Amino acid sequence: MKLIYKNKKLIFIPILLLSLTVFAQKGTIDDIENSVVKTISDTDLQWGPCPPFMPDGCSIAVLHGNPAVNNVDVLFKVEGNSDIPNHWHNSPERMILLSGELQVTYDKETTQIMKVGSYAYGPSKKPHTAKCISKEPCILFIAFENPLDAFAIKVNK
Repeated sequence: MKLIYKNKKLIFIPILLLSLTVFAQKGTIDDIENSVVKTISDTDLQWGPCPPFMPDGCSIAVLHGNPAVNNVDVLFKVEGNSDIPNHWHNSPERMILLSGELQVTYDKETTQIMKVGSYAYGPSKKPHTAKCISKEPCILFIAFENPLDAFAIKVNK
């Protein structure tokens, strides 16, 4: 009889600990994040300015996240026939071109052309330039792992 009682104790303790862990978790079903679905033509997108070194007409809209913290998704838009000067980011970039045609050149690499639907990966801290070579604006979806930033590289003449 004592052996059965001890086994029940051994089973009861892990169940009790598991129950306490589950009930100690903060949050409810209402705390679960909502999904997000956006298009480049949504009227509720809030387009803001790009850094001052970017071309006139450049704008950014945050799709998800906070630009000051990790994991932010944005739309980046430049007018057709615009040059994006040499710059770099602390974060890697994962990009998909949603409109236009974009020529991209990473430092010490061959220039590549992105067409609508093209995916590109840009390593962190690697300088690059771009040019929207289409008449219509180039709009890129960009996912940043680290907070959103961009630093101009000045060319010494």
